[in-house]
Amino acid sequence: MNTAKVYQSIIKIVNAYQVSLNKMDEADFVLSPPIGGWSYSEVYSHIFDSSLLSLMALNNCIKGEGEKKPTLFGVKLILFFGTLPPGKKYNVPKRLAERVKKINIMAAQQFITDFELQLGKTYPQLNGANPKIKVKHPRLGYLNAKQWLRFIEIHLNHHLKQLKRIENSFELAQ
Repeated sequence: MNTAKVYQSIIKIVNAYQVSLNKMDEADFVLSPPIGGWSYSEVYSHIFDSSLLSLMALNNCIKGEGEKKPTLFGVKLILFFGTLPPGKKYNVPKRLAERVKKINIMAAQQFITDFELQLGKTYPQLNGANPKIKVKHPRLGYLNAKQWLRFIEIHLNHHLKQLKRIENSFELAQ
C-alpha cells in the first residue's frame, strides 16, 4: 500500500467536502433529503467525527497500543480495491449512530479543520508503526495503522458519494 498516495487522496477528498460545504447555505445544510436518511449536516457530523476516531485508532497502533490479531481476508479485499462492496446498505454501529447530530456549517468547518490538523500530525509517524499491532474497527475487525489510513480514505469517499445522492434527490424533487 502506497501510504503517500493514500494520504494525497484523503487530502483531495477532504478538499471536495470543503468545496461542497462552501456552496451550501445553512437552511439547505440541515434539511432532510426527499429520499430520506441523513441531511448534509448529519453526513458531515458522521464522517468527520468517525474519521477523527479512526485517527485515534491509527495513533494507538503507532504507539503500540493494540493487539496482534489477523485482518480478515474480506477486509483485505476492501482495502485492496478501495471501496465498500456495492449494492449493500451499511448501518452505522449504534455507538457511532448515537454521535451523529445536525450541526451547522461552522461546526462542520471546525470538524474538517480538526481532522486536517490531526491527520497532519499523525501521518509523519505512520511508517514507524508495527504492522502487526492492530486496533479493532467496529465492523471490519482488526486493522493496523496503514490499514486505518486506507479505511479513512475509503470511508470519506463512500460518504462523498452519499452527498451526491442527497444533492440529486433535491434536484429531482424540484
